[in-house]
Amino acid sequence: MCASVGLTSETLGHEPEERPIVTQALDSNSSGGRGGLARVLRPFQAFVRSQALGAVVLLVAAGLALAWANSPWRDRYFAIWAMPISFGLPEHTLTLSLLHWINDGLMASFFLVVGLELKREFLAGELASPRHALLPIIAAFGGVALPAAVYAGLNAGGGAAAAGWGIPMATDIAFALGVLRLLGPRIPPPLVVFLTALAIVDDLVAVLVIAVFYTEELTPLYLGWAAGALVVLLVLNRLRVRRLLPYFVVGAGLWYALHHSGVHATVAGVLLALAIPVQTRIDAAEFSRRMRKHLDDFDHAESGDLRVITSPGQLEAIHAMECESEGVRAPLLRLEHLLHGFVASAVMPLFAFANAGVELSVMSLDGVGLRVAGGVAAGLLIGKPLGIFLASWLAVRLGWATLPTNVSWPMVHGAAWLAGIGFTMALFVAGLAFGASPLQDSAKLGILGASAAAGIVGAALLVRATRPSPALRP
Repeated sequence: MCASVGLTSETLGHEPEERPIVTQALDSNSSGGRGGLARVLRPFQAFVRSQALGAVVLLVAAGLALAWANSPWRDRYFAIWAMPISFGLPEHTLTLSLLHWINDGLMASFFLVVGLELKREFLAGELASPRHALLPIIAAFGGVALPAAVYAGLNAGGGAAAAGWGIPMATDIAFALGVLRLLGPRIPPPLVVFLTALAIVDDLVAVLVIAVFYTEELTPLYLGWAAGALVVLLVLNRLRVRRLLPYFVVGAGLWYALHHSGVHATVAGVLLALAIPVQTRIDAAEFSRRMRKHLDDFDHAESGDLRVITSPGQLEAIHAMECESEGVRAPLLRLEHLLHGFVASAVMPLFAFANAGVELSVMSLDGVGLRVAGGVAAGLLIGKPLGIFLASWLAVRLGWATLPTNVSWPMVHGAAWLAGIGFTMALFVAGLAFGASPLQDSAKLGILGASAAAGIVGAALLVRATRPSPALRP
């Protein structure tokens, strides 16, 4: 245990003050210059690399789902996801199909990561500065409102099709940033930051839309239990509980209560993220001082063989440094690091594999189905790029925001098209909007076709926008 380390706050003469991670992040980048810029951009570069890999895995999963759903073994594909699975105690068993466990259960971890990213960005990221955040926020609202309006306009007759207005609202950040990564160093980092912040904001809007508009009949008793679980989570935060296990236990209860309340259970992931602490146990300066002392202890400890660390003094110093490293990492960052790989490499591909399978041979795109597919496609391919670009242009034109450094309007246009890649969140909302109705397959077809087209057009526009002018070519 870390508590056994000899160097404690008492031996140093004071109790370490917990500092918000946002303060440390701003302090570490306040020096400016090239070094400060590199520190700011390094997390985004690592994030984009991970999202690029996730986009490839998602694409493979979706392709396999489409191939299986249209193969001679299609019945087996759909039978697997309909298989019932039960969890719980003998008197309190919850039985759902495998598809529902993926969409309602595993996807809660996806929404937890979304919530953690939102919280981090608003506290210490690009959205923490009003001057930097205003452009992607305004652009995101334009890219949310116009796609919904386009869909609603094409399905103005009402009926079952009208429920799909929320499908083309959100951007699939994994695919969008994956395309940017494939384009290589020609893409200026501030454009990556802009698209990342934009996608995070419209993910937030999508979560709010799901919570407010895509809920079933509410059950007051379970809503009360959910509110109680949320209060417990906030109390844990207030008490500065840094261990993640208590949050997971209470979060599981919150998910169960929301599942029975009528609010979609995945909202529990976002609510849990809000309660995860952002404070570190020791600040950066104190961490540096302690680590130097441990390194001195390590250097002065005797070892019989320089290639093998066997000295008790060296082993104690290593253990102490590990504990200090835990103290300087916020629980929010620890949890995000813990979950990100699992969600990107397992949860999202499994979700895509379970939801992207559309049996094309039995689809009918006449009448209502055609309006649904066309509304989704038009929302992603017309509403999304147009809404983002017009909102960005108006924000700059009115003096509310400025374009990021080294970013031109043609680059914004290309990024706006990449935001038309809806995929994960769009498929999720389609399931909420249409359930087991055949209209869900129509919506999926619109999502898959439009997302592919948006990615291709966006990449082509960005290649053209970042091409050196003739005067600058060697």
